[in-house]
Amino acid sequence: MSDVKYHRILLKIGGEALATPGGYGIDPERAHELAEKVKRVRNLDVEVAIVIGAGNIWRGQIGMQYGMDRATADYMGMLATVINALALQDALERVGCDTRVQTAIEMKAVAEPYIRRRAIRHLEKGRIVILAGGTGNPYFTTDTAAALRAMEIDAEVLIKATKVDAVYDQDPLINPQARRFRRLTYLDALNMGLGVMDSTALTLCMDNDLPIVVVNLWSEGSIEQVVRGEEVGTIIEK
Repeated sequence: MSDVKYHRILLKIGGEALATPGGYGIDPERAHELAEKVKRVRNLDVEVAIVIGAGNIWRGQIGMQYGMDRATADYMGMLATVINALALQDALERVGCDTRVQTAIEMKAVAEPYIRRRAIRHLEKGRIVILAGGTGNPYFTTDTAAALRAMEIDAEVLIKATKVDAVYDQDPLINPQARRFRRLTYLDALNMGLGVMDSTALTLCMDNDLPIVVVNLWSEGSIEQVVRGEEVGTIIEK
């Protein structure tokens, strides 16, 4: 195995990573670009599991604003993550990566049901595993699903790949003077309300001592830098 710090990772990606320039739907070129990035990480002999969101297809908060039942809105979001997972699986396999999709909500015609030991076995065999369907329960975000799955598969780090290069105290796109953090404790992230991940996900990581690294997904080589242990983005730990 190559000289890397983390040998098994959970990569959390927002659904917007697959979106068209308008921010919605699935752009095949974006999917291909993302697949190439994941492939480069896998080529370092790193075992890769992925949890992807569904913001490019559906956001439950929008439905709730119009009176939709919260559980219904959340289930719709979970199903939308499966669409994204299948798109990413196709893109990964077209660049030569053996990939499996597992879902928390059973739909055997399109994906395997999530089984922890099977997911781990896939990783050990060098397959990329995309974990879709959230936790399978409403009222939980895909951030929480990522934290939960990372611990279940014994990932060594949770990498949250976003459109910003680190955690800031304000939106750096709005305020150029926003303060950038290189390191934070879990309690700092919770108490400061920085919006890195929801409080349930952060608490799960804190209770199980799982480090979180926030990086810019589209910055060249950012994920490879994380797995090599280089200082990049923001790390959240004890």
